[in-house]
Amino acid sequence: ADIPVIPDLEDVQEEDLAMQVAAPPSVQVNRVLTYHDLDKDLMKYAAFQTLDGEVDLKLLTKVLAPEHELQEDDVSWDWDHLFTEVSSELVTEWDLGQLERED
Repeated sequence: ADIPVIPDLEDVQEEDLAMQVAAPPSVQVNRVLTYHDLDKDLMKYAAFQTLDGEVDLKLLTKVLAPEHELQEDDVSWDWDHLFTEVSSELVTEWDLGQLERED
């Protein structure tokens, strides 16, 4: 009596799904923090000032450089120019080392 039966295709009524629209999902959007917000939070919360509850990072957080001091302009490198610059510096250092040894 409780045996499931697979229905015939003729018995199943066709549904018109073309006019049905699914409801949009509801997703909670979290705001992404900026570097400025993270810097402010770093000084506020003690959780960032210790590592594993044992290592004190307060001294490190006091001397961290701000983001605007770390930003550098993009400079393209020319291989020939870079090689010439480095090799001339090495030759200069080598010549100074030779002069010091002679003295």
